Parts: sequence; C-alpha cells; structure tokens
Amino acid sequence: MARLAQTAGLTDIQQEILSTVRDFVDKEIIPVATELEHRDEYPQAIVDGLKELGLFGLMIPEEYGGLGESLLTYALCVEEIARGWMSVSGIINTHFIVAYMLKQHGTQEQKDYFLPKMAAGDIRGAFSMSEPGLGSDVSAITSKAVRDGDEYVLTGQKMWLTNGGTSSLVAVLVRSDEGHPEGTAPHKSMTTFLVEKEPGFGEVRPGLTIPGKIDKMGYKGVDTTELIMDGLRIPADRVLGGVTGRGFYHMMDGVEVGRVNVAARGCGVAQRAFELGVQYAQQRHTFGKPIAQHQAIQFKLAEMATKVEAAHAMMVNAARKKDSGERNDLEAGMAKYLASEYCKEVVEDAFRIHGGYGFSKEYEIERLYREAPMLLIGEGTAEIQKMIIGRRLLEEYRYQG
Repeated sequence: MARLAQTAGLTDIQQEILSTVRDFVDKEIIPVATELEHRDEYPQAIVDGLKELGLFGLMIPEEYGGLGESLLTYALCVEEIARGWMSVSGIINTHFIVAYMLKQHGTQEQKDYFLPKMAAGDIRGAFSMSEPGLGSDVSAITSKAVRDGDEYVLTGQKMWLTNGGTSSLVAVLVRSDEGHPEGTAPHKSMTTFLVEKEPGFGEVRPGLTIPGKIDKMGYKGVDTTELIMDGLRIPADRVLGGVTGRGFYHMMDGVEVGRVNVAARGCGVAQRAFELGVQYAQQRHTFGKPIAQHQAIQFKLAEMATKVEAAHAMMVNAARKKDSGERNDLEAGMAKYLASEYCKEVVEDAFRIHGGYGFSKEYEIERLYREAPMLLIGEGTAEIQKMIIGRRLLEEYRYQG
C-alpha cells in the first residue's frame, strides 16, 4: 500500500472493500483503460465486474439489497476507480446520486420499486439539471411540466447527461408552476421527475429522445448526451417525493454527494499522475543519472505529493461531515475546488516530468492530461464553488458590530 492518501479510522469491512476495489482496478481497469479510452468504447466488461462486486448497491441500505455503506466508503472507492480510469467512476456517480435522492426523498413506493433494482445494477441511474442555455444558472431552467389529469406532460431540452444512453432511470429537474402563484421564487417552482426509459439512443420512449453521444476531448467511454422531451407523459406517482416544488432542494442535496465524488475523482487521478511521474523519474536518465536525482524534479515530486495528500484529507473530511448528518456544502465545495485544481496541477507536473513522451498517446499521462480539465467544470465550476464557499463563510463569520 502506498504511503500517500491513507485514511485513518476505517473499519475492517471498509478496508476489505477498498482492498477488493484496488485489486480490481489494478488487474481489470488500468491494463485496458487507455486502449478503451482511445476507442471511446463503453467499458462493458468493467461495468459487469463492478456489478458482480456489488458496487452499484454500495450506498443503498441493506433492506433494499444494498451494502448500506457510508458516503466515505463510496468516496474512497471512487478515488480508487478514478485512479484506474476516471470515466468508470462517472458511470457509478450519477447512479448513486439518483439512488441517494431516492433514499432521502422518495416516497415509500418509489424506494421499494427502484432501490432493490438499482442495488443489483439492473436499473442504472442518471440525473439531469443542465440545459443548453443555462450552464451553472439552475434558476434559469426552461423545461417544464404541465399537469394533465393523473399525468404530467414534460417538454424541453436537457444537456450534459452522464450515462444518458446506458441509463434506464433519469431524475430530471423541470419547472412546474402548478400550485405556485406567479412571482414565486424560481427555485421553489421546480420538480424532480423519475423518468424510466429503455437504454440506447434515438426515441427511447414516446416523447423522449436521446440523440447520441457528445464527442468530447476526454472523459471518453462513458456516454454524455442531450435529452429531448416533446410531450413526454409521466405519471404523477413519479414525482420524486410525491410533492411538486421541492425539486431544487432534492437536486442540491444530491449535488453535495456529487461534489464529494468529483473531489474523490480528482484525488484518484492526481494519485495516478504522481505514481506515473515518480516511476518515470527513476527510469529516465539525463546527464548520467536518473532525473529523480535532479533537485528540479525532486521539488516537483514534493509539491505533487503534498497536493495529493491535502486534497485527500479535505475530501475525507467532506464525506465524513455528510455522513454525520450535518450540512456539508462548505466542506464539499472546498474539497471539490481544491481537489480539481490540484489534480490539474499534479497531472501537468507529471506530464512535464515525462518530457516529450508525455505528448505521445503511447503513455498513460496523455490520457490523464485530457481527463483532468473535466473536473474543473463538473458538478459546478471552480467559480461556483468559490461563490458557495464565500457565502457560507459570511454566514459563519457574520460581523456583529
């Protein structure tokens, strides 16, 4: 076990789970990740392996067939998986955000119906807030739901769905003005709908189209899509929690889990970049000795390792805070911001250590160099994190003069 990014106070069960996941990553993910990534191929065999390990049910309560583990256990597993290939951690992240939202806010019928199938990996989750014209401004959502008897009719276009094609359940945030007088604050007139669909592309159910995969710079393998609703009819019992107008709160609760996840991904990618850099520095010789013996490279390795350690500590703190039942938006925002920024810097330093070879697709660091930027914008940009952090600090340190 490496010296960096250790976590104190883990139970025997947590250590066993992490050891199993790390072993799986080393044997089943790292050897094939770069080849699959270059082909932009969905890692079906890897996903089947994660399903066999029970990872799709990791955070789902035991009463629904899951393992009932904490957010910390999940985040540490994500860190290990992202160390192997970040795209794979994206496949389980959106699944868990939806499962968490169901567990926390779903009706009993919704929990009984969805969670056992999600724990088994038979239903895969995706969630959808963003739209083509709004980015981080969730209050500007234009997709809408209109009540029609026992159903709602959904219309609009959503953007940036991770698992949009492969998922069979999408939690979709739309505007629903029913019961909310004109002038109601935008975030109080939003509702989350649980939309079941067939996996695949094209029209996956009447009124619902997944056009195809968006071609991306990195974060390949996992499918990222649009979602177009045109007269999509959803039964009223598929409103998350059974009450309209609560969708914004449901999504923000889920995003806190997502931000811990992105922090964990940043930690995992940074760890892998450090491993590659420190290994290469001991193999590559210049001026008659390994470049690791040049002070310039040792300084880089020292900075990289310190960043890996700091990001891991903040991520663990944010996960533990959420597990304790406390509000963790400040800690999750800080962890996501720091881990994603440090990840980018550690990857770039490892890239520099590789010299010209870092630019070759033959070397793994080339893939990491294209993957790291996604973490700067996923689950809210660095600027959004800083806004959240700043507002929360002003709440905590309000001037009393």
